[in-house]
Amino acid sequence: MMITHRERIQTCIQGEQPDRPPVALWRHFPVEDQTPEGLAASTLNFQRTYDFDLVKVTPSSSFCLRDWGVEDEWQGNPEGTRTYTRRVIHDPRDWESLPALDPVSAPHLSAQLACLRLIRAELGPGTPMLQTVFSPLAQARNLAGADTLLAHLRLYPEAVMQGLETIAEITRRFVEASMQTGIDGVFYAIQHGQAHLLSLDEYRHFGLPFDQRVLAPTGDLWCNMLHLHGHHVHFSLVNAFEFQIVNWHDRETPPALSEAQQTFKGVRCGGLRQDTLVYRDQAEVQQEADDALAQTGGRRFILSTGCVVPIMAPHGNLNTVAQIGNLRNKENS
Repeated sequence: MMITHRERIQTCIQGEQPDRPPVALWRHFPVEDQTPEGLAASTLNFQRTYDFDLVKVTPSSSFCLRDWGVEDEWQGNPEGTRTYTRRVIHDPRDWESLPALDPVSAPHLSAQLACLRLIRAELGPGTPMLQTVFSPLAQARNLAGADTLLAHLRLYPEAVMQGLETIAEITRRFVEASMQTGIDGVFYAIQHGQAHLLSLDEYRHFGLPFDQRVLAPTGDLWCNMLHLHGHHVHFSLVNAFEFQIVNWHDRETPPALSEAQQTFKGVRCGGLRQDTLVYRDQAEVQQEADDALAQTGGRRFILSTGCVVPIMAPHGNLNTVAQIGNLRNKENS
């Protein structure tokens, strides 16, 4: 009897040995990601090509900010991300005047909900679908710019906290609306859980309360993934949440996959360097995957990268990843 992607991921989350190691990669789709139809079509085509065990929907980071007036453009970033050309936070008082938005009617937030409905209708229930959600601090960074946000946090913390309150409430409502489209989980991106940006105490003050508010509705979802972005991450933050899966740049920053299970008892997702998928050959991709499977024993583990796949990664390398699980299954049968 053929197992579905959903059943394979559920088995993995339960700590049991699935028929083969789950595998998932995701990427940006610059240009196409500017309309719900374009992002849905590109996401579905990527999934049809590689048949991964979950679909992580990856809109541009501005999808949740454009209704506030930010502007960005595609300038050729190798990861497929867009460059911000207009910010809306300049003066500390700007944080206090961020208007409330209704995710169901705001043009850009509602467009992402439409995208999710398109993907869900085509994907069917057998493949888990995760919507990307950026933490309030990550959104604040893109509203103001990285340097401005950190300066305001330390000089005008009360003003920033008021802005984060607004962002968190709208994001929580967006999560609730996304759940109505049939998502199986959120991919929650924390970008300020890095020691060179904020200390752990600072993150607990400026980040954690708003994260917890945003994530409150996700207790009803079964496939939530925490993404700790960057280097020197505060990995202990995983214990502040109830995520089933954690994803981080395990090949570039501690902890290693083999060490992470001492802190986090859920599913670890990673094992592959982004650079390996872009610049190395298929044999090296296979070797890195084999090492990741050895580190984890293939339990509570999803083979992936620590972040998005760069858009110029060759098909042969992506196909090698997609086939790793199937090859392992044949070897064990």
